[in-house]
Amino acid sequence: MSRPVELLAPAGSPEALTAALRCGADAVYLGAERFSARAHAENFSRDSLREAAERCHLYGAKLYLAVNTLIFDAEFSALDGLLETAAEIGADGCIVQDLGAAAYIAQRVPELRLHASTQMTIHSPAGVRFAKQAGFCRVVTARELSSEQLGVVCKEAERCGIEVEAFVHGAHCMSVSGQCWMSAAMGGRSANRGCCAQPCRLPFTADPAQRAACALSLKDQSLVQYLPEMAELGVHSFKIEGRMKRPEYVAAAVTACRAVLSGQQPDLRELRAVFSRSGFTDGYYTGRRKDMFGTRQKEDVTAAQDVLQQLREKYQKPRKCAALDAHFILRAGEPAVLTVSDAQGRSVSVTGDIPQTAQNRPAELPQLQKQFEKLGDTVYSAGNVTAEIGEQLMLPASSLNALRRAAVAAMDEARIRSHTETITLQAPLMLPEQQAGAEPFSFRVQVRSIEQTAVLADFSDEIAYLLLPLHLVQDYFNGREPVPAERCMVVPPRFVCDEQKVLEMLKSAKKQGITHIACQHAADVQAGRELGMTLHGSLGLHIANSFAAAQYRRMGLADALCSPEVSDLPVQSLPLGKMVYGRLPLMLTRNCPVSAQVGCGKCRHQLIDRTGAAVYTDCTRCTERPDYAELFNAVPLWLADRPQLFSDAAYGLLFLTDESGSRTRGILEAYLHGAETGKPVQFTRGLKLRE
Repeated sequence: MSRPVELLAPAGSPEALTAALRCGADAVYLGAERFSARAHAENFSRDSLREAAERCHLYGAKLYLAVNTLIFDAEFSALDGLLETAAEIGADGCIVQDLGAAAYIAQRVPELRLHASTQMTIHSPAGVRFAKQAGFCRVVTARELSSEQLGVVCKEAERCGIEVEAFVHGAHCMSVSGQCWMSAAMGGRSANRGCCAQPCRLPFTADPAQRAACALSLKDQSLVQYLPEMAELGVHSFKIEGRMKRPEYVAAAVTACRAVLSGQQPDLRELRAVFSRSGFTDGYYTGRRKDMFGTRQKEDVTAAQDVLQQLREKYQKPRKCAALDAHFILRAGEPAVLTVSDAQGRSVSVTGDIPQTAQNRPAELPQLQKQFEKLGDTVYSAGNVTAEIGEQLMLPASSLNALRRAAVAAMDEARIRSHTETITLQAPLMLPEQQAGAEPFSFRVQVRSIEQTAVLADFSDEIAYLLLPLHLVQDYFNGREPVPAERCMVVPPRFVCDEQKVLEMLKSAKKQGITHIACQHAADVQAGRELGMTLHGSLGLHIANSFAAAQYRRMGLADALCSPEVSDLPVQSLPLGKMVYGRLPLMLTRNCPVSAQVGCGKCRHQLIDRTGAAVYTDCTRCTERPDYAELFNAVPLWLADRPQLFSDAAYGLLFLTDESGSRTRGILEAYLHGAETGKPVQFTRGLKLRE
């Protein structure tokens, strides 16, 4: 490899941290007791964070703090306490999902490096540019990228001067990270708040004859063999997933990756044995996506028992990471002096006992060297040993050992100090102020098919905006155009496979009079801004607090849809709307579960869960082949008879999926005219989260 890379390991517990460092990780990422996307990992208290930082910095490794959940307004005081700890321990970076949290950290702790979490769904060049302008120095890319797509992202990152971090081993979520509400909708445990219950690993099927099938469970990803290739593409940091996994797993994954990076063959058998779901997959990276599904089988569990002990042995002793040169000075009547130094120029001196007059055998260099080389449970090995010894002087072995231990302790402190950044804190920030001059409440309608637009002509004057998927724009203009172009808002794909084509389609839509864009992820914000369009935030931006709203306003948004996970709207420094009707998107996936199980020809647009509920499933095409599939809640949100539940919003979004024309009319009559029509037999009043 022509450039240095970083091997980044998970640490869900102190023992996992030990395994990572002793097996060769260059950096670790871990979570505190709050704001970690793995809330059910052991995680780290304030005191254990301090200890973790010292251990990392002793090895010369980086410590990245995962602050990668959505944060509500009432929680910023707790975040402030965590940032004080991060500054105190000299954390080397923060991995962040919430743009409001990122903006707060950038002002409160400007020296702390910001990494854009994979939860931000950065997967294209425009997303990289957004992250750079938002103050991030690194992006953690989506796991669903092919090698070609990853290379394009890396080239843009190099041009922008921003690092790329990519997952190379570990669990594969079925959903694109940051675009999943399944756990929140089905059990009230939010993945965006670190409490994912993994309902996707339970039975789901598109085939009634296979009721026990797990159509949403992917095998774990493993790209270990591709590390040199990924380095050439421009990946800076190789990330191992697994903060919920045991220390032996961390040891196996770090050891395998370190072997490849050292030009050796990894033990893939051992890696598979410690944890897999019917083996591994590289399907997204290679583009070979036919055999990506798998579950944890009995043989997978029993295989782990055979390797756990040998894996524990890999991290029982400290890894030697520095050679120490030593120089002894023994003079009559003066305390003995030992000076040790390393290759980086660090040098410390300690004093010990006063040498004694030798009765039999005086001290000699070989004896001093032998005692110094007893560096067993330290991170050091012995380098060159020299000495200045007065005539007929000696030091007993106990005194030499004490001198060595004191020198090692002093060097430990020097190494930790030199690898620990000095970070200063700015004054805490106040919540942004409410913006005056809000427009009267209005309704917006988002369609999924051209057929749904047919009934809109009768309601055109009452609809503030029609949100139109990008791939339907041309068909819309070839039809009746019930809502004029100036009140249409284009909705780009939720995952961009060919950004250049999407940009051309956006330019075409703009030429036809659509100047508004609904931004579903970071790249949409950047692309819309570069095209001079009016920006409106959508669900995928996860606006959950006032700082996020204010930051998106600074980045050009005119208004935005608030996260459905927020019960009370934050201070509206940006006009915020609410989704008031529709099936909540549960999951965005690059691998259609229906197609994988029964094929497109037998698609009924349904996945049946273990309770018999039918999850609506549909694919989206911007090219000849489906780019991705989306799963939607089995029942829609219905608030037409409870307008008080959205009275604090700037607007309400009516989000259509599979509704027919007549059903669409009934929904519009209920919300726009207060009619008692359209109410579904089964419905939900919205997310009710528990943590």
